[in-house]
Amino acid sequence: MLHFAFDNTYAQLPERFYTRMGPTPVAKPQLFAVNDDLAKLLGLQAEALKSDEAAQIFAGNHVPEGAAPLAQAYAGHQFGGWSPQLGDGRALLLGEIVGTDGIRRDIQLKGSGPTPYSRMGDGRAWLGPVLREYVVSEAMHALGIPTTRALAAVTTGEIVVREAPLPGAVLTRVAQSHIRVGTFQFFAARNDRPALQALTDHVIARHYPEAETPLDVLNAVIAAQAKLIAQWMGVGFIHGVMNTDNCQIAGETIDYGPCAFMDSYDPRTVFSSIDHYGRYAYVNQPDIAVWNLAQLATALLPLSENRDEAIEAFTEAVNRFPELFREAWAAIFRRKIGLSIAEDGDVPLLHALMDRMAENQADFTNTFRALVTGNARDQFTDPTAFDAWEIDWKARLAREKDPEAVMRAANPAIIPRNHRIEEMIQAAVDGNRAPFDRLMEALVTPFEDRSDDLTHPPQPNEVVHQTFCGT
Repeated sequence: MLHFAFDNTYAQLPERFYTRMGPTPVAKPQLFAVNDDLAKLLGLQAEALKSDEAAQIFAGNHVPEGAAPLAQAYAGHQFGGWSPQLGDGRALLLGEIVGTDGIRRDIQLKGSGPTPYSRMGDGRAWLGPVLREYVVSEAMHALGIPTTRALAAVTTGEIVVREAPLPGAVLTRVAQSHIRVGTFQFFAARNDRPALQALTDHVIARHYPEAETPLDVLNAVIAAQAKLIAQWMGVGFIHGVMNTDNCQIAGETIDYGPCAFMDSYDPRTVFSSIDHYGRYAYVNQPDIAVWNLAQLATALLPLSENRDEAIEAFTEAVNRFPELFREAWAAIFRRKIGLSIAEDGDVPLLHALMDRMAENQADFTNTFRALVTGNARDQFTDPTAFDAWEIDWKARLAREKDPEAVMRAANPAIIPRNHRIEEMIQAAVDGNRAPFDRLMEALVTPFEDRSDDLTHPPQPNEVVHQTFCGT
């Protein structure tokens, strides 16, 4: 029998934080994938997760004992435009589990049916976005990047209508919490100081126990986001929809909608089909993080007795983000070119390489990995552009102890490339799960050398130019 040791704290917050409700049952749930590694971390029985009972729970047909299902309320800026009420429009928080590592995590069903926050949507998900989030979130975890994770994916036996009739699915998502910048904005916009205080106290207890004040919380979130965005940049990841309701307080990557990893390096790369002006392009992600954090600072202001002093302190805190990000970025990218000791000329050396990569359509992942193997110049349309840079790089490497080991640990051999994800999704829709299994097996060990086609950039006819949110 499958047992979840729920220990729910968010459900103990005031009822204006959420709507209590159960998921909407589906016709014929079937397990598509179960994450044994994550199950073990959560203290769940791996074999029980493969049962029909588990399929019923992960589809929302059965609510397990101890769960307190609810849809969370939040607001947010979406592409810069203010939405005073958003919330979980197609997701329900089942409850919280304290894992074997002592960390509390949410268990959430995504695609579990309509809620009061659905805004005329059907509250459902189709198989493609569910598998995209499953694959990409687990790939990010294997890369060592803070992220929500996927515990299970089930098909529902029902059809979801988007641009065409598509097979329905539900994702079971696990996160340190689903509290967002937009959660704070929701209560600040309503001048609900007691709720803001309760939320802040909850975040301190759950995520930042060393914090004592709203400014401490803001500083902790700023530090977490600076590190996170630098890690995204280090693997060529583009979130695609960095709205404030997708900016998580705990510093994890959340909401894998129109996300993607770059193939050829271009800092202006955009994949999201709804990002018409490049607001969330790769190069803009640090600046957008600052913008989001400024919204968090604004939302926290009502908790301060002296508003003028708080504005000055909060502004100073947000203005520290660029420096924190630059330090994190430099540390990550130094390691990508084999440098473990910081020197003044390192950042210009990195920028010189990346400028050449952009000019020569070099593959982001394979170029950095090829610095280890010695054939990086083959990634450039004009190899002499690399040769000129290599002279300075080799001179710098002479002052390092073991640059090859540093690079191997910093540069993945494989990422979930867009064309492989699309291939996997189409195969799954057609009833073939082999590409999913193959991709998942490979992505578990991203830093191991590989010689198969999963490391290859797309052919011209395979290039994916746009990704979609799935709603």
